[in-house]
Amino acid sequence: MANKEDFIQAGFTVFGTENNENKLLSFLKEHYPSVIKDNEINLQELKAIAGLPIDEKVNGYGLNFVGRNFARAKYAQKTEKELRLNTQMSKNIDTTQNLVLKGDNLDSLKILKSHYSGKIKCIYIDPPYNTDSDEFVYPDKFDKEELEVLGLANLSEDDFARMDFSFKTKKSHNGWLAFMYPRLLLARDLLSKDGVIFISIDDNEQANLKLLCDDVFGEENFVECITWNKRIPKNDKGIGNIHEYILLYVKDKSYPHQFLMQKDGLEEIDDLLAKLEKQKVSISDAEIEVKKLYKKNGYDRGITLYNSIDNNYKLWGKINMSWPNAETMGPRYEILHPKTGKSVKIPDRGWRWKVETFNEAAKIVDNKYTSVEELHDGSFRCGRIWFAKDELTQPSSITYLSEVNNFLLRSILSFKSDGGIEVENLFDNKNYFSYPKPTTLLKALLNSISGQDGNIILDFFAGSGTTGHAVMQLNAEDGGNRKFILCQIDEPIKEDKPAYKFCIENNLPPVISSITIERLKRAGEKIAKEIEESNGKTGMFEEDKKQIPDIGFKVFDSVEAPKLKVDDKGQISITENETDALSRIYNMIFTVGLDEPTLVPEEIVKDCIYKIGNHYYITNSEKITSDDFSNAIKNGKVFIDGWTASLNGTLQAYKEDVKIVF
Repeated sequence: MANKEDFIQAGFTVFGTENNENKLLSFLKEHYPSVIKDNEINLQELKAIAGLPIDEKVNGYGLNFVGRNFARAKYAQKTEKELRLNTQMSKNIDTTQNLVLKGDNLDSLKILKSHYSGKIKCIYIDPPYNTDSDEFVYPDKFDKEELEVLGLANLSEDDFARMDFSFKTKKSHNGWLAFMYPRLLLARDLLSKDGVIFISIDDNEQANLKLLCDDVFGEENFVECITWNKRIPKNDKGIGNIHEYILLYVKDKSYPHQFLMQKDGLEEIDDLLAKLEKQKVSISDAEIEVKKLYKKNGYDRGITLYNSIDNNYKLWGKINMSWPNAETMGPRYEILHPKTGKSVKIPDRGWRWKVETFNEAAKIVDNKYTSVEELHDGSFRCGRIWFAKDELTQPSSITYLSEVNNFLLRSILSFKSDGGIEVENLFDNKNYFSYPKPTTLLKALLNSISGQDGNIILDFFAGSGTTGHAVMQLNAEDGGNRKFILCQIDEPIKEDKPAYKFCIENNLPPVISSITIERLKRAGEKIAKEIEESNGKTGMFEEDKKQIPDIGFKVFDSVEAPKLKVDDKGQISITENETDALSRIYNMIFTVGLDEPTLVPEEIVKDCIYKIGNHYYITNSEKITSDDFSNAIKNGKVFIDGWTASLNGTLQAYKEDVKIVF
């Protein structure tokens, strides 16, 4: 077997070495917003990105936290891991478009980067919070040898001691920020131009994470700090804390974004109306109760109830008719009150609609209202326009509850469901995971972004797998085709935990990712069963039947990549974990980045040649014939696995037509 330098010297094109230009120096505004602040270039930051010598002597935390330059270098460092397909833990492996990557997410994100850069529509993460515990599940490698590899060896003993402490205790703000920094930089690279990221966090690091995200994503791309009312009090400071935060950033604010809360959040109103109607509550009293619910949930529309012909309560939202943009002016025209005949006051910024739109909504024909309904409170409804008792109050446009699909996503979210109970219900009422987020929260966040078909959702702190569960559930409900990618480290489960016993009894590795994957399997099966039962009901029309969504996923294990080893006599050998041919092919697909890694490559020559479209991926190349090479080259682009290739005569004959992949 030959090494990378041998192939280069022999005249082969080795993948990834064609262009050595440092792309960190290009498109700084788009890709590295931390370099440009207030239209000035931060030279220290530019030097850090360019890999130039820098001074690690910094104090405090925040934008100048200890370990910042180390973390930046970790972001740029090539991963020493590769992926091995885990067929046993995968589900629907030949058809699914979902991925689960087991291993440290720093490595997983780097592996994903080749194909998925700029392709992820939404990222949700619930990273480990900074607590009083000294246990840190993601111990990023830190020692003097690593500093030398990263070009940061010019630290004094005192500086090294400070960084050593920061990376070995979870109590350190510096260590937590240095841990998050490279992962957020990679997340930024993966987001599409219209992509968004949601990050759950609590009070311990919320302020610091905000500063860090301003640096990574750009302060101008911050949208909101959402407060999530988790309803479960935590008393560790003498107060019942019932909330956490979710930071929301977009990749590029120049792309239109509107975050909408789907009608799922309005179910409480429907339930309340049905209850009030059954109790024969008067309209005025019912209105009071519904307004209380509006105020509680923070909905942004006023409400009016009235008796319709069939004597049921109806609800609508009253929307302000004034021009919304303070910097410009809307149209100005006269509107007469349907009862008094007097002109209502024109808003200071003009009307929201042009006159033709208003006349159509108010059912005005030949300057007359063709439909005027007096409501119980003395106000009037003309088509889709609401008027107060007299002309002193501006009219509003109205929307019926039955027509409302969404409101704007709230900056305060509260849901009844409990994530822990959801997981317990899937595991025979056993508690195998602490404090998982509820699917209702994830569904609200994921459903707030535009589009549903083909959106890729990434969660690189997958935990119990709530994000994957929420994606499958949303697809089941609306027929969407969202895809998920989950990353979860193989965190060992302590032997005294019920989850450890569960894994042993079910022949699963006793690590958190086993619970993640088992939860996904059970959630998917539950969704499929519910759809099948619903579709099987008597009288169900064919067009009303739902399709079972993609409830599968390919699982990949993170393993050590092959390495070149030189002994004392200068002999070169390759250290490589035993791996199957298909896993070697998938690693090539991830590295080359041209084909979707969820696709199933077609086997052309057993354990040697695989194909996706007109791209041929070859491993164990010494086992194939000259004709095999010739056929592949004639029909498409050819990529050779460098770790299993030899510089033999057959391969030499085709060096102008193939690329070597390490």
